Amino acid sequence: MIRQATPDDAPEIRAIYAYYVEHTAVTFDYETPTEEDFRARIAKTLEKNPYLVLLEDGRIRGYAYARAFVGRAAYGHCAETTIYLDHDARGRGLGGILYDALEEELINRGIRNLYACIGDPITEDETLTHASERFHRRCGWEKVGTFHRCGYKFGRWYNMIWMEKMIGEHPEGSGERNLV
Repeated sequence: MIRQATPDDAPEIRAIYAYYVEHTAVTFDYETPTEEDFRARIAKTLEKNPYLVLLEDGRIRGYAYARAFVGRAAYGHCAETTIYLDHDARGRGLGGILYDALEEELINRGIRNLYACIGDPITEDETLTHASERFHRRCGWEKVGTFHRCGYKFGRWYNMIWMEKMIGEHPEGSGERNLV
């Protein structure tokens, strides 16, 4: 089941994210934000954007949300997305199901372009592989840029890539209002 998150989901969402902070370079955070930080982030996101959770057996197994891309009016038909799965729920197709639901929600809101910022190893190691890039490619995304050696975690430098997916048409004269 997939539903909109609520601030009350903060403890489970925080627990999913904590694994990635503590054990991987998937996120460049060094410390896991507090439960209150997560409550506030969820509430802020839901003011204008979707924040979805995927439940399995009554437990949150993943979450995905969108936020404004850059934040200027001309980018109003674009969104930056984020997705995390419980580390032991990966490899079962749940990420694709969750991302499909997020995309559908964004299409319904008039979003046409999606962007994802992804940690990218210079050389794969125990903290970061190309799995996220491969996942996004399977979901129809393409790599559009690389920032070199911009993230430093666990004593190593990592690249960051941007990926993009077009989910809507771009007819002339159709983009005059800010949707995100």
